[in-house]
Amino acid sequence: MQIAILLFDRFTALDAVGPYQVLSSLPGAEVVFAAEHPGRIGDDRASLHLAADAALADVPRPDIVVVPGGPGQDDQMHDGPVHEWLRAADQTTTWTTSVCTGSLILAAAGLLKDRRATSHWLALGELARHGAHPAAERVVFDGKYVTAAGVSAGLDMGLALAGRIAGDPDRAPAELVARARARSRFIRQPTRSRQPGGGTS
Repeated sequence: MQIAILLFDRFTALDAVGPYQVLSSLPGAEVVFAAEHPGRIGDDRASLHLAADAALADVPRPDIVVVPGGPGQDDQMHDGPVHEWLRAADQTTTWTTSVCTGSLILAAAGLLKDRRATSHWLALGELARHGAHPAAERVVFDGKYVTAAGVSAGLDMGLALAGRIAGDPDRAPAELVARARARSRFIRQPTRSRQPGGGTS
């Protein structure tokens, strides 16, 4: 299952890293950070860089696409290589997703027309201008399209999508809980007290 996370100059780091942290743990997941041109891509604070190991052309048929938002989204609203790649990839994706204003990029590429979608609360009106139906919700599913509201909602989107893909367990199996407890630094292990004469009990 190939997961392509789009990177562009001045993306918001948590928009990309939040879903990555969740989705990369799925069985069989292969995450690829992709950009128009491979290399180091700076976030919206110019203090964090992620490596785009692949050009968009190198990832033609991902199973899942994740589009982050951020101030750099403004530069991705016109037709060009990013929109062309999104439209082509979307023809075969199982899931096409976004976080925050990443939904505006999807909408501008024509992928959210007549679909319910969300975005950062300040950007909901822009979704409507691109033919989507804005929904003031944290995560919105409309068919295979999954959009998340502002920034931290990307974690919720990742968890909700992981649940759709791998199933939502009611609770962890008892043996996993026992192993986690045995390894936890927060659970005090029982100590054996010393008895007079050097024995223990």
